[in-house]
Amino acid sequence: MLTINFSPFPNLETERLLLRRVDTNDIKEIFALRSNPETMKYIPRPLVKTDEDALEHIAMIDTKIETNEGINWAITLKDNPKLIGVIGHYRIKPEHYRAEIGYMLLPEYHGKGIVSEAVNEAVNYGFKIMKLHSIEAILDPENHGSAKVLEKNGFVKEAHLKENEFFEGRFLDTVIYSILNK
Repeated sequence: MLTINFSPFPNLETERLLLRRVDTNDIKEIFALRSNPETMKYIPRPLVKTDEDALEHIAMIDTKIETNEGINWAITLKDNPKLIGVIGHYRIKPEHYRAEIGYMLLPEYHGKGIVSEAVNEAVNYGFKIMKLHSIEAILDPENHGSAKVLEKNGFVKEAHLKENEFFEGRFLDTVIYSILNK
């Protein structure tokens, strides 16, 4: 079984990005991401409504890192420490050497290849450092932009599950993409 350890916290760097730890200074940006119906459109989770909700979300991220249950990075541009998105590995299953990747980006940064660059780096970290065998992404079937990002990064569609999640009074389909460590 895998042993996961996120201490010390691993900052990651790409050509344009610095992926760093989310902290309480990111409250406005976390609020902007998680309270925006557009950014949350494909994420079946309640919208953040207050600064306290945003702080609770940041605290949850910290707890997952400290207990080695999950890791999230703030996506930032190298020349600006402001959080513009979040990416991480969730639902880590050490016994199966598998984790789920998830990400979101403020709308004004869409279409610039930022998420694809961050996904590539997070996948590299998952395979090389965490020693995962496979990484999955679970999407809303209507989230075509995210599907393109995943396909560009070598993920393949594994499944389309019909009405397998219940959120806000309705059943939702999900699509699973994955990539294997080669």
